[in-house]
Amino acid sequence: MALLDTDAPALPLGGPGLPQERRLITDLPGPRSAEILARKADAVPAGVGHTVPVAAVAAGGGIVVDADGNSLIDLGSGIAVTTVGNAHPKIAAAVAAQAAQFTHTCFMISPYESYIAVAEALNRLTPGDFAKKSALFNSGAEAVENAIKIARKHTGRQAVVAFDHGYHGRTNLTMALTAKSMPYKSGFGPFAPEVYRAPMSYPFRDGLAGSEAAARAILQIEKQIGADNLAAIIIEPIQGEGGFVVPADGFLPALSEWCTANGVVFIADEVQTGFARTGHMFASEIFGVEPDLITTAKGIAGGLPLAAVTGRAEVMDASHAGGLGGTYGGNPIACAAALAAIDVFENDGVIERAQQIGRLLSDRLRAMQAADPRIGDVRGHGAMIAAEFVDPQTNAPDAALTAAVAKAAIAQGVIVLTCGTYGNVIRFLPPLSIGDELLNEGIDIIAAALAAS
Repeated sequence: MALLDTDAPALPLGGPGLPQERRLITDLPGPRSAEILARKADAVPAGVGHTVPVAAVAAGGGIVVDADGNSLIDLGSGIAVTTVGNAHPKIAAAVAAQAAQFTHTCFMISPYESYIAVAEALNRLTPGDFAKKSALFNSGAEAVENAIKIARKHTGRQAVVAFDHGYHGRTNLTMALTAKSMPYKSGFGPFAPEVYRAPMSYPFRDGLAGSEAAARAILQIEKQIGADNLAAIIIEPIQGEGGFVVPADGFLPALSEWCTANGVVFIADEVQTGFARTGHMFASEIFGVEPDLITTAKGIAGGLPLAAVTGRAEVMDASHAGGLGGTYGGNPIACAAALAAIDVFENDGVIERAQQIGRLLSDRLRAMQAADPRIGDVRGHGAMIAAEFVDPQTNAPDAALTAAVAKAAIAQGVIVLTCGTYGNVIRFLPPLSIGDELLNEGIDIIAAALAAS
């Protein structure tokens, strides 16, 4: 059998030239997608699941096209990856040009300028007016692992604190840092030691001011671990998989100040929040914090696998030569894509577009909330907005309603993702290339699904 079906219809071109309209010509999945998904079931482990029952063949703007010619509204961006839009012309051109030059040498063997240029850009763009250095890796989880390694080497300590509802990856160490058991941790232990958990600021559920929530977390850290044993705390400035939880004002600065006073490395995991997603280049800017280390991935390279740890030069330099790296880390094609994506972030108005999308989403969702008390909370920044669904009588999480709304929306051709420790949050992560008309249509369909549930 051929690796790809050469008898299949010619694939449409992706990118911004793709017609920007929702179109369903079959039920989902259509026959061609169903055939491909059957092959998936035979060839790919059951543990590699999928949310939307289609096989994608093209994408661009705010649209994903499947193998049957259906066009779906994309409100997920591949989990915040295609922030500048799928198949962006600048990125596609940069990838093609680099692939024609060379595809790999391994930066640890024969260094190349594009890796250094990405590091220079990250050192310049990340929060903090101090000397910085960056190391490049392949995925967000790999960046988090290396940030922990660097912090431990710098401090000579071992303990690490993560937070309730946090998500940091699927490797052994990052599973230990991640709070949610199913589907990320269950049955996969034992996990890496010396990882502890502190309470997160979750205003909708705890009602605490930022200073109160920080005092609660710091007291627990001091009494259960001890500052002298602690290498780092790691936190998402706005939690992703945990439910787009936005901490109360003052929470993150108080933690950062405590870390500085106690020689603890403050790590901001901006894998999902970074690169214009929140209407700022990095979400740490919203809260006025300057992390010692910051981890990035997802939107950094327009869809190619790349991640980074950026931070204070004296912390980043703690490792011995050869202690950091990896065969593919900072692959030249991914670096070319990242440089093109950074150009778009800085010069093409996407940060302003994220702010516009945030206002549209927030206004629409809050209007829905005013009419339906099952939407308990609407929160987020920029193009990273969430609605939390609850039982209006008890405020208890309503995961069943959330799943039903998402399933109905997907059946109507709208790609939406759920999240949250309790499975009761729908998250909105549209590409910043989506138009208002498509975005409003997507929300209309979700509103209809909620009304019918």
